[in-house]
Amino acid sequence: MKHLKYLALGATLAFAFAAQPASATTTIALLVKNLGNGFFDAADKGAEQAAKDLGDVKIIYTGPTQATPEGQIEIINSLIDQGVNAIAVSANDADALVPALKKAMDRGITVISFDSGVSKGGRQMNLFASAPDQIGDQCLKMANDLLKEKGDVAILSATSTATNQNAWIDIMKKDVGNYPNVNLTKVVYGDDKQDKSYSEAQGLITDDPNLKVIIAPTTVGIAAAAQYVEDKGLVGKVLVTGLGLPSEMIKHVKSGASPEFALWNPIDLGYAATTIAYNLATGKEKATPGGELSMGKLGKVKLDDDLSGPMAPPFVFDASNIDEFSKIY
Repeated sequence: MKHLKYLALGATLAFAFAAQPASATTTIALLVKNLGNGFFDAADKGAEQAAKDLGDVKIIYTGPTQATPEGQIEIINSLIDQGVNAIAVSANDADALVPALKKAMDRGITVISFDSGVSKGGRQMNLFASAPDQIGDQCLKMANDLLKEKGDVAILSATSTATNQNAWIDIMKKDVGNYPNVNLTKVVYGDDKQDKSYSEAQGLITDDPNLKVIIAPTTVGIAAAAQYVEDKGLVGKVLVTGLGLPSEMIKHVKSGASPEFALWNPIDLGYAATTIAYNLATGKEKATPGGELSMGKLGKVKLDDDLSGPMAPPFVFDASNIDEFSKIY
């Protein structure tokens, strides 16, 4: 009887310890398109701030060296093996990542996408930095404002499979009639690589002597295109706008190569994505169509039927504010 009592007590203690998590720390992986990208480095700062505010949260900042879906899939499988609690991913391909992310969710890992979305079957919600129509129309408006009269405008995008880029470009194609100065000509892809974006900008300008504006809705592409315009002495003849980081664009604003551009705050984006991932992973909130999710100090995001929602409208930078914001990100 004495031995049975000890066995029963041991079994009870073993069950008690097994029923409790080994650690209360919530591990969230911030999986970005590629490392060495200033936009995502800024998002990581926001993620770390959110982790500090939330308490007992560990951030794993990771991504492939090249912006490919294959590189992200390899990392997702590794994160599954590590047993992270949540993955917040900016996708290089909306569909290619779905099987690996489904596997992660089947293992109990919370998955959200941010910035560049994953198809609905591969995540629990998607956080757009801004609504696609807001971004596409802002890019067109800036190009229209830069043109003194009707002129050719081309788009230098990131990868051909980037879901966010494609959504914005679709809006631009659909709404271009609302901007009388803009004659939209062609779309090329720099794959979020500085050297390729630079050469694609060269090709656009060489192929179209009437080209007046390049819209690059990518932080790598806009800086590369503006640099090419400066290097070839084309400032004033060809102008560059789109989406960029103030710290990388300040010299191009001051040179006149890119008089104005837009972006949301990537620090806020990392903060919001981390907060949402934490609340979902810990069961504090649930993503539902028409529902709202907390972004902490940034307020709430309202989800549509696709379980997607925007963080905030894009903000325009120019000579009047570039000095201030270039010190921040």
